[in-house]
Amino acid sequence: MKHKVFTALPFVLLLLFSCVENTLFAQTIIKGNVVDANSKQPLDAVFITVTESATEKTVTDKNGNFSLKTSTSNATLAASYIGYKPVSVSVDGLSTIKIMMEPEAISLQDIKLEAGAVAKFNTITKIDLALNPVKNTQELFRMVPGLFISQHGGGGKAEQIFLRGFDVDHGTDVAVSVDGMPVNMVSHAHGQGYADAHFIIPETIGSIDFGTGPYYAQQGNLNTAGYVGFSTFKNIPKSLVQVEGGRFNSFRTLAMVDLLPKNKAKQSAYTAAEFFYGDGPTQNKQGFKRYNVFSKYNAAISENTNVTVSASAFKSNWNQSGQIPQRAVNDGTIDRFGSIDPSEGGNTERYNANLVLVSRFTNGATFENQVFYNKYAFKLFSNFTFFLNDPVNGDQIQQKESRNILGLLSKYKLKYQFNNNSLSSTYAIGLRYDKTNGSELSNVVQRRFLSNVQLGDIREANLYSYTQQQLNIGKFVLDAGLRFDQFNFNYFDRLINTQLPIVNKSIVSPKLSLQYNATTAIQFYVKAGKGFHSNDTRVITGNSGKEILPAAYGADFGVTLKPIKDLFLNVAIWNLYLQQEFVYVGDAGVVEASGKSKRQGLDVIARYQISKKLFANANFNFTKPRAVGEPKG
Repeated sequence: MKHKVFTALPFVLLLLFSCVENTLFAQTIIKGNVVDANSKQPLDAVFITVTESATEKTVTDKNGNFSLKTSTSNATLAASYIGYKPVSVSVDGLSTIKIMMEPEAISLQDIKLEAGAVAKFNTITKIDLALNPVKNTQELFRMVPGLFISQHGGGGKAEQIFLRGFDVDHGTDVAVSVDGMPVNMVSHAHGQGYADAHFIIPETIGSIDFGTGPYYAQQGNLNTAGYVGFSTFKNIPKSLVQVEGGRFNSFRTLAMVDLLPKNKAKQSAYTAAEFFYGDGPTQNKQGFKRYNVFSKYNAAISENTNVTVSASAFKSNWNQSGQIPQRAVNDGTIDRFGSIDPSEGGNTERYNANLVLVSRFTNGATFENQVFYNKYAFKLFSNFTFFLNDPVNGDQIQQKESRNILGLLSKYKLKYQFNNNSLSSTYAIGLRYDKTNGSELSNVVQRRFLSNVQLGDIREANLYSYTQQQLNIGKFVLDAGLRFDQFNFNYFDRLINTQLPIVNKSIVSPKLSLQYNATTAIQFYVKAGKGFHSNDTRVITGNSGKEILPAAYGADFGVTLKPIKDLFLNVAIWNLYLQQEFVYVGDAGVVEASGKSKRQGLDVIARYQISKKLFANANFNFTKPRAVGEPKG
């Protein structure tokens, strides 16, 4: 009953706020949409100001929409956005307006430090994407300041992620998504939160949203060190075909086709396809093949309703040489690029379908509904100890699974404006359900099956709701959020043909941020919040439900500066504490206890425009991670 009351409470508050707002404040509501004049691509985070009143301002959402209340019906709106020419438009009594912005040379001068939005720095990724063409997902992740990524298992394995003193493995403490669909796989055969993003075609990515720390109500499971959210283009300006080649027999071809080049304001569609092949530098050729197809369709089905449908298919297979012992290289047994077990490698595939329906109301509110489905298969062959455990057959292992994911999300947003202040409210409820069959860890020799170590079926459900309230008062922005997550963990052990105890657990995560705009060149902010990551279902059901949802508590204090027009700086000091947890080691099929930990650090992001065509970037990250309660050293 408590959970039902909690979920309903935000909507009751919404009705009360709406009644008060409609009674006390009667102003002209201007609704609009901002798009690229050439591609008709919606532009998010465009800064909109009423020229006659510098205090009446707003920013566009991810669909390019905005709603603004003003005391004059004949206002002039000024729109500014990095990489676009400023635009002034006369409303002239209209309640709905369309703003077209012409692209121009990117300039750091266009970044504004204004009150009206909690300090976020993903604007700089727009610069980085424009200046640094990307060819793979590793390069996409490296757009996030402070995030480091490496590949250690052939081209097809998910990358190793490092952020804020965490070796995140393949995604345990960083939540990754594409167009609102989660990339991370919970209770994965290889490791918790496994985030294989190779199904992304880099040229389809239009923006990258990111955040460090557990301060974001819209982010739930796995958001402790931070999150990364990729968004694909709504449409493309033109069709293209490109072919690339390089060393080690590397070859890539890409085609992007604009299917509906006319009247993109009403509907648009495009398809992108990619093929990659590479042997890599090792003596044992990788033979890495990756196939990707992505399609997206957008339509305005009415004046106030838009629908977006996208689908993708991905498949890859590869060989790998794996880790090798230094002594084998030193004594000449193998070359530096040789291997002990050349039969390592794997194959994986993923198919996605995503539907988003967005409705806008006369009061400026938006109601967004999303449903997505993912079908996934994975098989990986690894050998870390060669002949240590089995001197006859060797120590090669196989990790394997087949998975289906269903997700639902409903989100209601409304902005209240009173005098020169505003309150932006978001209320959401969602569900993610993972059904994994045949999650397997087995002993193999030369990819041939020997015996099972672990084998079972996993069912994991996450029901969640959250509310986020952003209050703008003068030079202050207060952002408060509250999130509720309920989990159901279910594991059927095929080895002993037994249903293990079903476990339910919930967690409440409060978030709070305060920003102060001292001047147009200086912003101060402080953030505090609670995040978490779920443990693997096999850990939870096998350990009587202990340490199910270890929480992370974080705090940031930072300043954003524009000391001169061509220099952008962000400096933050931070602290993060993580509770004790159990860890499922996918490579061994065992559970290891991991104690409390704390991390402290300093982040510096710097962008400087030397000339019209020359930019300098610098990111500095210092972290001091320590185990808590363990012997020194």
